Amino acid sequence: MLDLTRLRVLVAVAREGSVTAAADALHYAQPSVSHHLARLEAEVGMPLTQRAGRGLRLTEAGELLARRAAEILGQVEATEAELSAHAGLRTGRVRLAAFPSALATLVPAAAARFAAAHPDVELALTEAEPPAALTALRTGAVDVAVVFAHGPLEERDVTVETLLTEPLYLVTAGGEPEYGPRPAGRAPTLRAGTDSLARAAPAGGLAGYADARWIAGCERCRAHLVESCGRAGFAPAIAFETDDYVAVQALVAAGLGVSTLPGLALTANRHPGVRADPIPGDGRTVAVATYGRSAAPLPVQAFATALREAAAEFTRW
Repeated sequence: MLDLTRLRVLVAVAREGSVTAAADALHYAQPSVSHHLARLEAEVGMPLTQRAGRGLRLTEAGELLARRAAEILGQVEATEAELSAHAGLRTGRVRLAAFPSALATLVPAAAARFAAAHPDVELALTEAEPPAALTALRTGAVDVAVVFAHGPLEERDVTVETLLTEPLYLVTAGGEPEYGPRPAGRAPTLRAGTDSLARAAPAGGLAGYADARWIAGCERCRAHLVESCGRAGFAPAIAFETDDYVAVQALVAAGLGVSTLPGLALTANRHPGVRADPIPGDGRTVAVATYGRSAAPLPVQAFATALREAAAEFTRW
């Protein structure tokens, strides 16, 4: 039996024109795409691709299978939708992937609402950052994903709907728990750490912390911070690396550096020893994503509705 994931890979190669572009579109590693193609060729017993200069093109058999694969995948999606409609919301399953701060804020409210309305539908939740969540969505490992982006959310073969716009905050030591702009004439003080950071925080947003040590996420996750600091005229000196927003705040409260965090992370957990000042004009979009352009199965649609309702009631900002 032909594997649906491998068929999806072949369709992506046919559409994108190369293994590299297909890997980017699917958010796969390039060797993974090559591996799926090789396994698919072994399954059908004939070559599906061939070299063309530095590139790659499909053989006649590959083109035939790619056309049929697109039809097969479309039929599978349609069949799943029809079966869900037939069963209604009395049975079924929804598998969700979401990033940590969404799992700690929006998702519980949506899940409780969904479970109360549809107690017979199974709900499974897993933690995943946006790239991994979208890959899981494309491969069928999950049915719906909650993702974020600092720019436009545009994904091939994925339907994306914005839930809310999440502000970003400059996080410094100071112990003032309220959100909102800093009152005139007041500035936080970084407590002394190993680098003698005790000083009045300079005004001027991020630019005022050009000489500070910074706490940032992994290389992929820190890209927006680095770009924002670059626009402010400096490159941040990153002294600590962690994607754990609880650890970030603990390090800041200890006077070991400064950082930025999104609103959901601060809502999920707020250290009493930090203050958060909104960064004007900066934020990120939080959205719900489903695979394909056709209508999602009814349980997935119902859970997406629960997410929208939970987001609409989210008035922390």
